[in-house]
Amino acid sequence: MSRAFSAPFPPDRRGVASTGWQASESSRARDAGTGRSGGSARAVTRTLSDDPLGGTVRRTVLPSGLRVLTEAIPAMRSVSFGIWVAVGSRDETRPQAGAAHFLEHLLFKGTHKRTALEISSQIEAVGGETNAFTTKEYTCYYARVLDEDLPLAIDVMCDLVADSLLEPADVETERGVILEEIAMHDDEPGDEVHDLFARAVYGDHPLGRLISGTEETVTPMTRRQIQNFYRGRYIAPQIVIAAAGNLDHATVVKLVRQAVRGTPLDSDPAAPAPHRAATPAVRTKPATTVVEPKETEQAHVILGCPGIDRIDERRFALGVLNNVLGGGMSSRLFQEIREQRGLAYSVYSYASQYADSGLFAVYAGCAPGKVDEVLALTRAELARVAADGLTETEVARGKGMSKGSFVLGLEDTGSRMSRLAKGELLYGDLMPVDELLRRVDEVTVADVNTLAAELLARPMSLAVVGPFGAGDFSA
Repeated sequence: MSRAFSAPFPPDRRGVASTGWQASESSRARDAGTGRSGGSARAVTRTLSDDPLGGTVRRTVLPSGLRVLTEAIPAMRSVSFGIWVAVGSRDETRPQAGAAHFLEHLLFKGTHKRTALEISSQIEAVGGETNAFTTKEYTCYYARVLDEDLPLAIDVMCDLVADSLLEPADVETERGVILEEIAMHDDEPGDEVHDLFARAVYGDHPLGRLISGTEETVTPMTRRQIQNFYRGRYIAPQIVIAAAGNLDHATVVKLVRQAVRGTPLDSDPAAPAPHRAATPAVRTKPATTVVEPKETEQAHVILGCPGIDRIDERRFALGVLNNVLGGGMSSRLFQEIREQRGLAYSVYSYASQYADSGLFAVYAGCAPGKVDEVLALTRAELARVAADGLTETEVARGKGMSKGSFVLGLEDTGSRMSRLAKGELLYGDLMPVDELLRRVDEVTVADVNTLAAELLARPMSLAVVGPFGAGDFSA
């Protein structure tokens, strides 16, 4: 199971309208397909950008609605290849809780062409690596290989996503694995407290549930339920394929079409699914305190509130605010709680953003006897920033942190591949690097302080895991 926190500065779905991208239709991808998405059917290809800080980005929409995006970076000798499905744990009904994650495990267990061992051994034999993760809004399957082995990676990954068998014996095997994963997670209070906080804010809404599901939902889940979820959700219009590294876009498109030919992803013509709507906004619970009593050596606490969704224009200001408040070793919370007072080893703030909601929170891990003092200092700092705002120097530092972390992250093919897929899947567009940096530069002190005054004054929920009783935080 994976938990993903949204980056503060994701691509903007309105990027094209405000930039000078190349968006004219280029030559259409051609291959001699024989399936429903092959033959005389044509795929529409566009060049999205030729970014000086990145490579050439191209996007092809196949007749089936399947999208393929690539970033060609000739200086690299590797390629990261990912298949992203617009399905996560929030798309499950209550009885299905954990189905997306269960399916993620099962797709590696074998197809009509390959056994589970062959799936892993074929990639590992060329020094590559494969993995997958499930979040609340999407699931990703990816591989990283040498550029010369990209055809193999495309064939293997498309095979397992499009044509998995979901054998009954494999369902039972992975059920046991997932139950162990859930138990392991329960033994990690530093992880558990994040789920506890989400439940405090969202209650029984899917955003408040565990990505893995629970023992009560995973144990009775049948193969038929998982199969129905698979074939009902893993459809071509819901899937984005992204690759970054030393590659040729037309070749990638051709290889993808060959890999999905004759599978359920080789489907009738359809338009790509739109990105997840931002309305209506998710209703959150009133501020509350939740405690998970555990005899741990360290207490884990999260204090926070509902935040903003991922297309809110204030997300750039939020990123700056987060950096200054608790985003690094120079942040206010780190300096006050750890450096000056030595009350905690780990303390930070974070923002999670979804299509129609978000969270802003502060985490700290400390000795149980120091929790009251840590919470008092945290509340005082939040109140101080809400009332007085940040200084011009602090805002400048927060902006520099945002820009630097984003650009430095582009130095690996996996990050570039993820950026392509998230832009397409979550926003329906991709913001060029220069445009994103400009949007950060445009954030003003007033922008940050106006957001701080509104956000940090919201009623706060508290989640605690440690040797406490529910009444210990009643005050």
